[in-house]
Amino acid sequence: MSARRIPHSTPADTSVAVDAFMATLDHPHTDAVQRLRALVLGVDPTVAEGVKWNAPSWRTTEYFATTQLRLKAGIGLVLRRGAKTRAQPDGGLAIDDPQGLLRWPAPDRALLTFADRAAIETQAVAVQALLRQWIAHV
Repeated sequence: MSARRIPHSTPADTSVAVDAFMATLDHPHTDAVQRLRALVLGVDPTVAEGVKWNAPSWRTTEYFATTQLRLKAGIGLVLRRGAKTRAQPDGGLAIDDPQGLLRWPAPDRALLTFADRAAIETQAVAVQALLRQWIAHV
């Protein structure tokens, strides 16, 4: 993958910040968040993490994914094309999603939801394939 990792511009743009955030996180699915964290970081060596939008988040050239911790049940992963709205490619984003895991609340944003850590494990290969495609659009 040709994307460059963006430099750490603030103390929040580090794994240390995510470790500190996770150490104080009071959430019924902390184990799922930790598994999701490892899964996203394992997608590509250019992926880095930080705390953005008050949650563990991931970036290459820009932030592209953020953990959604406020679901009534389980956790989510919000996929975006950066912090700022960008023009869409002609025909929209071309993401092959054979299992129908993505929900699209906006044309440039998608959501993956997981009931628990077991659901993440079951869908891990498909989620990593979706993330690799998504990163190509960031």
